[in-house]
Amino acid sequence: MKMMLFSMEIIDEENSNYKIIISNGTDNSFVEFNPLKKELHFIDNNNLSDFFKGQEYQFRKMLHNKRIDTYYVGFKVKVVIREDKDVAAFNDRSKILVLDKRNNDYDSYAIEENKAEARIHKIYTDASYFEKKNHGGFAFIIEDLTGNYNLYTDKVKDIGSSQAELEAAIKALELLKDIKKIRIITDSQYVRKGLTEWLPIWKLNDFKTINGEPAKNIDKWLEFDKVCGEKYIEFQWVKAHSNHFENSLCDMYARDTARNFKGKIKK
Repeated sequence: MKMMLFSMEIIDEENSNYKIIISNGTDNSFVEFNPLKKELHFIDNNNLSDFFKGQEYQFRKMLHNKRIDTYYVGFKVKVVIREDKDVAAFNDRSKILVLDKRNNDYDSYAIEENKAEARIHKIYTDASYFEKKNHGGFAFIIEDLTGNYNLYTDKVKDIGSSQAELEAAIKALELLKDIKKIRIITDSQYVRKGLTEWLPIWKLNDFKTINGEPAKNIDKWLEFDKVCGEKYIEFQWVKAHSNHFENSLCDMYARDTARNFKGKIKK
């Protein structure tokens, strides 16, 4: 996976058209973007401009996701572009996202379901969290290569719903520390895209978002990354409450664990 780091700064504004300079430390390129109209114009023609034109989907996605209140003259942030990647495929929910950390590598990409590993340990996860009570529960099922199921549940407190989803995946992976090929089936895009799309970028840009703010739950993401070890992991998304048997079962047990929350959390 080739990732390239650039600096981006807003240097001028007129009628909501923001002039932006992009630099790789050697060359500069200038663009103009209107966040209200979602219009992007490349001002100059050079090698760096040609590169960003070739990666326009990624660049537009960053600019579109950037909050309107962070468009102001003087704003600076580091941005990362993934070269030679079909980044649009990461937004296709029918595709399986792969994280391959074998052989001390770190690669991620999207594949069709029919290209996925046929013999692989599977983890089904879900979480339920009551924000007002600030506690919840999660459940996961581990399916081994012979089709046997093992169900696990636990409770969580003071972490929020997103971290509860991560906690379920982390605890499941801890039980499969000696297994090298695993598929995680989840109804959470947060779990599906975090290690495959977001974390590699955060590691390069000081863990900042396109809004220039610290990414959330970094400690938990780094813990998730660590338990992945040198594994091959597939992330498959399923729609919640869609009669997917294992997901529905995890949802039921996660909700039950959250409702019956009592006592202290086990460390």
